[in-house]
Amino acid sequence: PARAAFLEAQHALEGLLEAPSDLQTCHCDLWADNVRKTPTSDLCVIDWENCSPADPSQELGMVLFEFGREDAARARALYRAYVDAGGTGRIDRRGNFSMAISQLGHIAETDCERWLDPSFSSADRTLSVARFDEFTSRPLTRAVIDALLDAIAG
Repeated sequence: PARAAFLEAQHALEGLLEAPSDLQTCHCDLWADNVRKTPTSDLCVIDWENCSPADPSQELGMVLFEFGREDAARARALYRAYVDAGGTGRIDRRGNFSMAISQLGHIAETDCERWLDPSFSSADRTLSVARFDEFTSRPLTRAVIDALLDAIAG
């Protein structure tokens, strides 16, 4: 049921996708597993392999989803810190979450294909199901996007 709901939510989000504008160099894979704490407690962003021109507002939308989706105060603090530090992205509409929508859809598609492909090992297929389940357990939905928009506006 959670997988079916996730796919339904992803399909519904496709109508929100916007083409990127104001292209700048962005990380384009700024999920939590690519952010590390250094020995001095600073943050370090790793894995720049997907770095490319993108819309910083769309990357910011992805970051807000990843780090603030379940905590309005955290999302608001993250957004304010980003703006106060001179970040160029701004979140003011659902389309700013296009990068997250696209990436989560791509991850889901890739993991479903691997799970169904008999040429992959049983271990690889099991890993694909686990990765897919990670996103279905806490999916990006219109309600989540709207809650994040409300959080940073408040």
